[in-house]
Amino acid sequence: MGLIGEELKIDFVISTGDNFYEDGLTGVDDPAFFESFTNIYTAPSLQKQWYCVLGNHDYRGDAEAQLNPILTKKDSRWLCLRSFIVNAEIVEFFFVDTTPFVNEYFINPGDHTYDWKGVSPRENYLANLLKDVDSALGSSTAKWKIVVGHHTILSAGHHGITDELLKQLVPILQKHNVDAYINGHDHCMEHISSSHSKIQFLTSGGGSKAWRGDIRKMNPEELKLYYDGQGFMSVQITDTNAIFVSMIFLAMFCINGAYLKRALICIEIPEFSTASARST
Repeated sequence: MGLIGEELKIDFVISTGDNFYEDGLTGVDDPAFFESFTNIYTAPSLQKQWYCVLGNHDYRGDAEAQLNPILTKKDSRWLCLRSFIVNAEIVEFFFVDTTPFVNEYFINPGDHTYDWKGVSPRENYLANLLKDVDSALGSSTAKWKIVVGHHTILSAGHHGITDELLKQLVPILQKHNVDAYINGHDHCMEHISSSHSKIQFLTSGGGSKAWRGDIRKMNPEELKLYYDGQGFMSVQITDTNAIFVSMIFLAMFCINGAYLKRALICIEIPEFSTASARST
């Protein structure tokens, strides 16, 4: 990741959530912040601004700790908010807090405890969030509009489709001609081009717990890329082109399961190699 960052001279890094496993941070002094962030991403090219959203695992800890500016004082790269906008001139990134949309976390949390401080009452929180997303997208004049959230909307991976987002968020994204939705949650690298939407759905969730070996049935005309392994994604955007490349790690094992080697393979997503996605 550091080598690719150096080669591309990246401007910033995006984290699609589940920043700290298994159960987020216990507070602003949790050593996991250094162990899983500061001391991991040490390459010179990664000493850039990081924009992070919360995932469901983050909500299992002290969610507000990740939003606390104290962490930014500990490591100036860190910025995590529930929902926010990054204006990069020709492109705007709209970060959306997707965890509160998922009914299961409220109705059937199982053995997990979620930190809903700042979210309750849920109905008001979601209504205001959807209103803000609608307003922000509507007022944007950016050439490219990209929405980032933790949860999948469409996916052939372990978690599959998130019905709540499909019903509540997607109509707003379609209304405002959003070009792409980038998410994590499923531990894979994936690209879906739906026949029902101009939005390109991109999963970059290959940071950990990969190689699960499960894939859901999906129309092969729509499932453009699926890799059930580790990786990350690069994005290069100009006024006329948006190039998304999935960087996948190909692990090789011998017959007795011993690790042999790992190679990095770059796969360009063709739909974004030209300005064919949308012109304004």
